[in-house]
Formats: sequence, structure tokens, C-alpha cells
Amino acid sequence: MAAMTSPVDMDKLHAFIGQFVGDLGAAVHAGMVVIGEKLGLYKALAQGPATSAELAARTQTDERYVREWLSSQAAGGYVTYDPASKKFSLTAEQAFALANEDSPAYVPGAFELALGSLAAVPRITEAFRSGAGMGWHEQHESVFHGCEKFFRPGYSANLVSSWIPALESVKGKLEAGARVADVGCGKGASTLLLAKAFPKSQFFGFDYHDRSIEAARAAARREGLDGRVRFEVAKAKEFPGKDYDFVAVFDCLHDMGDPVGAAAHVRRSLAADGTWMIVEPFANDDLKDNLNPVGRTYYGFSTLLCTPCSRSQEVAMCLGAQAGEKRIREVVTAAGFSRFRRATETPFNIVYEARP
Repeated sequence: MAAMTSPVDMDKLHAFIGQFVGDLGAAVHAGMVVIGEKLGLYKALAQGPATSAELAARTQTDERYVREWLSSQAAGGYVTYDPASKKFSLTAEQAFALANEDSPAYVPGAFELALGSLAAVPRITEAFRSGAGMGWHEQHESVFHGCEKFFRPGYSANLVSSWIPALESVKGKLEAGARVADVGCGKGASTLLLAKAFPKSQFFGFDYHDRSIEAARAAARREGLDGRVRFEVAKAKEFPGKDYDFVAVFDCLHDMGDPVGAAAHVRRSLAADGTWMIVEPFANDDLKDNLNPVGRTYYGFSTLLCTPCSRSQEVAMCLGAQAGEKRIREVVTAAGFSRFRRATETPFNIVYEARP
């Protein structure tokens, strides 16, 4: 017997199709933002209003391509168009988010991360059938570049100014001179921010991805910090050193196959009065409370990046990017930590503090 289906409400269908059009435009728009960032189109437009010919001249690009790109950007609200002068421009807010790499709201990296993640769709599709994993190191190169660009603005805006002060006694230790490990440091953005803010402390960055560590070392040399910051290839369960006053893990505990094992290793590496800071994507404990734009973004990235990464490793706990405080607490407690609390949060991250 055929299943009963409800009649289609045409108003609701039209509303859903409207949502689809917005999503389809956004999907293509991601490529437009990456093109604009890589060619310096946003930065050049921030210098002042321009026609497509003028912007092409500023950037030594082809006018016809630039005209089409500007039109797409204006239609998407990322560029402003004046019909009277036929010139395009950026508002102060658009320029702050699109043309200023030092801005805490700089967004192009997120789109590069998204495009790089989508390159894995054919393989992840097969993984749905096989249950196989896909390691972080196997992702497209744009994932590594985009990830660093995506997370760095938030770290720049919050890490030193609010996250560190929210932890018990940590700021004072860092100011006086502490031993610090940044585990899963990627290309070293978080490590270098801390090193510049606390010149008396010594920093060690660890990541299993060799190409990211190479990039971190190069960044340390550019910043003049390679004498006080060391980057080494090491897994989270095996990184060397002990008696660290402070260990930080930024947006990667949920990616690990064995987060409990990693947490236990962190505990062994800490000094008796040391502190572990865990930065994780913002998430509520219940699925229904994550059904919002932030949750949508994180669940998407988690399907393409985080869950496959964990599945590719031993244990394969697959916490996912929306693990939530309850599951993170369970991991930390299982590893032997006696104290755990939510120290602070932003719309995109939660900062936890764990102590032996």
C-alpha cells in the first residue's frame, strides 16, 4: 500500500524555493570571494569608488571578468553600486570585513576553507558507504590556508584580551615567564599571538601535519620569534616535554580520534599547578539548540573535515564540531582532570579550563 503524503502547501514551497535560491547563490558566491581576495580586488576597491575598468587597471586584471565579478558582489551585498555614477565601492563595514586582514571580522578565509572542504565531497560520499576516514593531511591545500585565515581573526580579537584573563592565574604566569605548549597548532597563528603578547614565556607548538609545521616555522622567522618559539611535528598523544605551566588546544580536540588519550597525555605533561585551555566551536548539548546558522556551518564543516579526520585515527570517537560542553567534560574527566569549567565564550567559540 502506498504511503500517505500530505498535500503540498504552495506558499511553503515558494518560501523553501526562495531559501534554495539564497543557498545556491551563496555556494557560488564563496568562489567569488576567494577570487576577490586572491587578486586583491577588495583591497583595491577599498582605496575608493571605481568603475569596472578603473578597478581592472588598479589590479592589472581583465575588465570584462572584473565587471562580472563586481556585479555578482553587488547583487550579493558584498559591494555597493551607485547607478548614477556607475561606480562600485565598499562601505566602511564591507572594507573592514573584506579588505583588512588585521580586522577581527576578516571573512575571506572562511570561504577559502569552505571551497577546500568541498573538494573532498567525492571521497566523503564514498565514506558514507564504507565508513572510512580521511585524515586532515589528505585534505586540499586550501583547507590549511583557509583554516588559518578563518580562525586567526577570532584569536586576534579574543585570545589575549579576554580568553587568557578568564583563566585562573594564567595571565600572571605568562607575564612572569611560563612554559607553554600549543597542541594541534596548525600553521602557528595562536602560538605566535601568545608569544608576541608574553615575551618572557617560552612556547612550543606541536602538530602532526608536517606542512603546517613548516609554515609555522616560516611565520616565526618572519615575526622574529624563532628564537623563543619552537615548532615540532608531533601527535597530540605523543608531544614531548613536561612540567608545562600552560597547555592550549585550539579548535581541534573534537577532530582527534582518541581525545581521551590526548587529554591524558596533556595531564601528564602539565606541572602540578598547570592549566589546560580547550577552545572548541560554540555548541549546545542538545541538537535542537544547534539548529541555527552557526550550527549549520559547523555541522557542515564537521561532516567534511572533523568527523572524517577522527574516523581516520585510532579509537575514532568522532566527537564532531558540535560536541557541546557535556561531551567535552566527559572527555576531560575520563582523562583524570579533577577541575573543569566553562571560562568564557564568543558566538563562535567556547573556552574551557581544566586543571589536574
